Parts: sequence; structure tokens; C-alpha cells
Amino acid sequence: MDRSSPVPLYFQLSQQLETAIERGKLAPGSLLGNEIELAGRLGLSRPTVRQAIQALVDKGLLVRRRGIGTQVVHSQVKRPLELSSLYDDLEAAGQRPATRVLRYDTVEATAEVGAALGVAEGAEVRLVERLRLTHGEPMAYMRNHLPLELLGAEGTALESTGLYRMLRGQGITLHSARQSVGARAAAADEGELLGEPEGAPLLTMERTTYDDTGRPVEHGSHLYRASRYAFEFQLLVRP
Repeated sequence: MDRSSPVPLYFQLSQQLETAIERGKLAPGSLLGNEIELAGRLGLSRPTVRQAIQALVDKGLLVRRRGIGTQVVHSQVKRPLELSSLYDDLEAAGQRPATRVLRYDTVEATAEVGAALGVAEGAEVRLVERLRLTHGEPMAYMRNHLPLELLGAEGTALESTGLYRMLRGQGITLHSARQSVGARAAAADEGELLGEPEGAPLLTMERTTYDDTGRPVEHGSHLYRASRYAFEFQLLVRP
């Protein structure tokens, strides 16, 4: 702790604990010990430790359990806004991604999907619906539409790999994407899928991805649990 810093000690401690959780040094299920023990070990006051812990409880990273103590629940996934897949980002962060394929079907393109993929409304496209999990907990609900010729009739491989990885394996070079990020409240069925109550905040992402020839190869509409997930931006000052 830097006692000469203008940053409050409780915030310094909460940041250090959050970093340890994100890097896996404090794994889900780990116990922090009680506030008195932590305060004595770190040379801080008990109110300072309590405030630091409460900040992480409010973020959903820690939980206080009666008779057990303060326990690590999970780390929040912070995903940079770049052309990468959630599966690859989770795997790189040591989050042990898993996928449940909810639907893999041939459907008629809506006007929106047709415009995104450059096909006529009503044309046949592939629909893939998946639930992405980490540490056995739901993280995101994903709907993707693709040109029919890009994926085969079976979607079981998507339970053990990411969509972008599968496309690259077929020789497709992903080049760029148009993406928008937003937020809204969860509908009842969405909350049930994601383990959140109806009305809970969800992050939304709409993305259309193009290959190196400019051909659209997928259009995705994804929902993320705001309690478990965040997008990170890097902003540069324009000269």
C-alpha cells in the first residue's frame, strides 16, 4: 500500500484484490479470511478493509456467506473491442469456456439479416444459437446468422471450439467488422438462460464480420451479463 498516494487505501486494496481475482491468484471459491485477520496482516484499519471488500461485493466478485466468510465468486471478464471471439478471449484469460449449442438450423433470412449478409430476404441462412459458460456459469447468449455454405449440416463441433476458430479452420480470413454495443433489461426467458432475474441489466452487441475479400461471413446478436462482463475501449487523442 502506498500511504503517500492520494488514492484512498481502501481503493488501493480493492484494486489489488480485483487484480488477483482476474489473474487467477484468488480462484473462485477461495476464502479471504475475516476482516480482523486481513486488517492485522496488511496493517490497515478494519473499516478500510471492510470498505475494500464491500466494493468487490458490489461488483459481484466477492460474496459474504454466513458461517463461511468472504468468498471469491468469479472474476469479471473485460473484453477489448477488437475482432476476436469470446471463446478465444475467455480461453486466453484462463476462464475455461464451455458452450451449449441451443439451436443449429436452416432458416429464412429476415430483412435485417439479409441486408447484413448481402442476401435476399427469405434466402436460406444458417442460424446458430449458443450459451457460453465459464466455470460452469452462463456468461453470454449468442445468436449468429451465416451464409449457408460456410457451415455444414452438423453443429456439434461448436460445443468444443469457437465460431471464428471454425471459420479460420476452413481457410476464411477474418478481416474487419462493424459493431455496435448497447444495454437493455433482460426479458424473462433471457434471464432464465443467463441466471439473472427478469429486468437485470444486459450488455448487447451487434456485429457483422467480413473476410479479406469484403464478403460478409456472419452477423451476430449477443447478450452478456453486465455483472460478469465488460467491454474495454482504448481512446486516443486526435492531434
